[in-house]
Amino acid sequence: MSRHASEHVVGLHGAGGEVMGELIRELVLPRFRVRAAGPVGLDALDDGAVLTPPPGELVITTDSHVVKPLFFPGGDIGRLAACGAVNDLAVMGARPWVCTLALVLEEGFPLRDLRTIVNSCAEVLSELGVALVAGDTKVMGRGEVDGLVINTTGLGVAARVVTDSGLRSGDRIVVTGPVGDHGMALMAARAELKLEGGLASDVAPVWSLVARALAVGGITAMKDPTRGGLAAALNEMARKAGVGIEIEGAAVPVRSDVRGLAELLGIDPWQVACEGRVVLGVHPDTVQGVVEALRADPQGLDAVVIGVVTDAYAGRVIVDTGVGGRRFLDMPLGDPVPRIC
Repeated sequence: MSRHASEHVVGLHGAGGEVMGELIRELVLPRFRVRAAGPVGLDALDDGAVLTPPPGELVITTDSHVVKPLFFPGGDIGRLAACGAVNDLAVMGARPWVCTLALVLEEGFPLRDLRTIVNSCAEVLSELGVALVAGDTKVMGRGEVDGLVINTTGLGVAARVVTDSGLRSGDRIVVTGPVGDHGMALMAARAELKLEGGLASDVAPVWSLVARALAVGGITAMKDPTRGGLAAALNEMARKAGVGIEIEGAAVPVRSDVRGLAELLGIDPWQVACEGRVVLGVHPDTVQGVVEALRADPQGLDAVVIGVVTDAYAGRVIVDTGVGGRRFLDMPLGDPVPRIC
């Protein structure tokens, strides 16, 4: 037990002295892989890390996480922060390699909760063999920040970078699983709704899915449907590539409990964030093999083709309603569930 032991975060935990050092040495360093990426790692507690990059294209991403509540069915802000970094790398074809972690804590935040959150983050990075190479801790006064904010920056290495703008006419659109789970789980948690079936976030690292798809080949574009959900992802992909996308509405997987809650709240589940799904553009010659490869992974059991890329309606997304009608799927103004990541 530290001689400065406390059950809550205090100002000294972010002041750069002995108390902050103890927090890092006792709560952070034992939980992460910290030396695998180069000659100077996080364990040196120097002003920066020194990395030795492997061959390939370096891809970098950064994100800040302000989810509410911090703990939700299926995960917590720590798991979400780690997945947010590694998944942005994965959908660009980059194997996650190293990560940074910065914490902005509210004074009085329970250390037991912080331990749980840090453990959740570490579990994701450990699963992927990702080293934590740098970090930062700041403490704000009571009421100056809502509990905890986490920033993660990830670096990955790609043999071939895949962007979200590479769709071509004839490509098939594949989604790796049901949409809307994360945002609706957050909404249910905030409202303290007790739903049958245990609605939970889909938050998970997607690299294993992406690696399977890349091994088959024919991947022309990828995107993770986070804020704005499937609707935003499809519209952004269509606009960037200057193509149209035709979606079979009945083919889009949505869990019944997600659909029911969305209808109750007047929310389109296609506009609600996912945190463990991938939308892929796939060449028609390889799409069957890609779907089979995805379904071989427990996380991709419900992978399915939902549409096709076309030269018509460039930059737009068209939905076949299945009852003889067709409609445009517009870019949402924003995610209808705020603070989902």
